[in-house]
Amino acid sequence: MREIVIISGKGGTGKSSISASFAYLEKSNALITDCDVDAANLHLLLDADFEESEEFYSGKLAVIDNEECLSCGACLRGCKFEAITKENNKLIVDAILCEGCGYCSQICPTDAIRMKDQKAGDLYISNIKTGSKLIHAKLGFGAENSGKLVSKVKKEGKILALKQNKEFVITDGSPGIGCSVISSLSGANLVVIVTEASKSGFHDLQRVVELVKSFELEAICIINKYDLNQELSEKIEQYLKRKKIKVVSKLPYNEIFSEALVHSQSLIEFDKDCEISNLINESWNEIKWTIRRQDNENSFYSNK
Repeated sequence: MREIVIISGKGGTGKSSISASFAYLEKSNALITDCDVDAANLHLLLDADFEESEEFYSGKLAVIDNEECLSCGACLRGCKFEAITKENNKLIVDAILCEGCGYCSQICPTDAIRMKDQKAGDLYISNIKTGSKLIHAKLGFGAENSGKLVSKVKKEGKILALKQNKEFVITDGSPGIGCSVISSLSGANLVVIVTEASKSGFHDLQRVVELVKSFELEAICIINKYDLNQELSEKIEQYLKRKKIKVVSKLPYNEIFSEALVHSQSLIEFDKDCEISNLINESWNEIKWTIRRQDNENSFYSNK
């Protein structure tokens, strides 16, 4: 089983559309994980049924027992995050502002404050229209620890992929370079970076390339909407060449991306014969060739 992680430096590059297309091409041979837990959307394109769900707990939340509370205000004055307010002579904790540090429970003179495990989101296992499974999650409003939830998604995905003897795990990672992206990259065999020919796209591409290089992971790149600024596309290619990252495809701008999304379909499913679908198909074949080349190299060195 080999894991391919698709990421981007910024949102809106077409990462999820391309991830869904790869999933549709590989059908039941690939298990899919959506690690963009802050704004998961792959389930919309793959017709997920949310067959199984599990609550995800991470961090602590202060809870005040008003029967034990004297309303002395020690916690109100002591909370540096202004998470405790007083309403109708009762002290109330704002779950969004509470950082779960536990200081209030330590200074309460009557032990009226306890720290409870906080629900941070939900994890789902779904059947999808490719004949495989999708492991995905939703981070709660204002919740932190997205990296931990991503780790949970990846762990469950790999366990199920091994159990079902899948050849690939295709992971749709988060945009950017934050905690969820770092967790998404953990254990990846190949990273596919999706970028676009814009100034912000190039700027954020450079940040995500440095992140990938810091983990010493092999990466390839797809440049989407390359023809909107061909001069900048050439600069992106030159930069990637210096970084020894191969450009496997350059996709022209086409409104079919939006049309497919409106119909809740991947590009390959929406129009398998269009130019972009053919280019995505070629990209996926290049990705599989790269994975098999890695396997051959690893086999060669292990037998020396």
